Amino acid sequence: MSPCTDAADNIRFPAHAYVPGENSRHSDGWFDDIKDSVSQDIPVNDLHRTHAFQVGRAYFDQGYYWECHEVLEAVWLRTGDPSPERDMVQALIQLANARLKLRMGKPNAARRLCDMVEAHLARCAGANIVLGLNVAQMQVWIDETRQQK
Repeated sequence: MSPCTDAADNIRFPAHAYVPGENSRHSDGWFDDIKDSVSQDIPVNDLHRTHAFQVGRAYFDQGYYWECHEVLEAVWLRTGDPSPERDMVQALIQLANARLKLRMGKPNAARRLCDMVEAHLARCAGANIVLGLNVAQMQVWIDETRQQK
């Protein structure tokens, strides 16, 4: 599989969005260089500036939900526990997972995941923006996800 590249954003997109049970998974190591952009010397409040976070957001926006989870896990592992940063990254990962479940025809699982996303956002109380993500916008995305069938 040869990756596609969006030169404007320097973001590589796989040839397809992986959907378990529907198509083939990407080769081992395909995301390693992206995940490697999250190093220990990056301050936690700057994690949204890493290539991994930016790619994860682009994957989410373009419907590459499994891939979004894959690259954002490296960001999540770098956050403190507990912390608003950890909850925000986990919220985005779980929202991507909810949208993947919808694509797989599992709306009940998607709704349960949306509940989990809201719980993560509740722990970000008092913050309008965490890691460059607007808490209110995340709620809009949850609502949009719940409305999909």
